[in-house]
Amino acid sequence: MSGGSWALAYFLIAIGSALGGMGRYFFSGVITTLTGGTFPYGTMFVNITGCLVIGFFATLTGPDSRLLVGTPARQFVMVVICGGYTTHSCRCSIK
Repeated sequence: MSGGSWALAYFLIAIGSALGGMGRYFFSGVITTLTGGTFPYGTMFVNITGCLVIGFFATLTGPDSRLLVGTPARQFVMVVICGGYTTHSCRCSIK
């Protein structure tokens, strides 16, 4: 990769991870507020919905599936955005 390609890749990873992290913070906070915070329902909600998004997106955009999506786009959604959204990327922040 050239210098510009590396910079673009890092920029896209940062943007996707930030989107996933903001979604996690928002939904986890809303669910925790609604349930009182005695059990980490927000974390459970985020992880379940993240797994559902990964599963449906992988099924719908696979090589022999209904939607034609390139490999970089699939990786961006399933690894970067959903990785930032689920606890895969922030296990150390759970108390």
